[in-house]
Amino acid sequence: MTCWTDIGALNDIPERGARVVKTHMGCIAIFRTIDDEVFAIDDSCPHKGGPLSEGIVHGKSVTCPLHNMVLRLDTGLAQGSDTGSVNTYPLRVVAGRIMLDTQGLRRERVA
Repeated sequence: MTCWTDIGALNDIPERGARVVKTHMGCIAIFRTIDDEVFAIDDSCPHKGGPLSEGIVHGKSVTCPLHNMVLRLDTGLAQGSDTGSVNTYPLRVVAGRIMLDTQGLRRERVA
């Protein structure tokens, strides 16, 4: 069962930018790519806890602003020689609004 929650307009997030959604379980970073795809992952880098929402978005990846760890936005997996991962969360865009499936937040620990 899914529970879609409206978290804002797609246009509220700049291309190659991010916003943070604070939940009772921790912070989730919502990213928008240059192609208007949106992704949701934990806002904490698995390496040193850097704020991924402040990282550089390139393609379907984000680079942590603290130590340059690169993570895939679609899988949450570290790239290159880095190891580690972050949780990903289902999103969809409906009529220009970003919808987050909050059902998973009830089951998993975030950040």
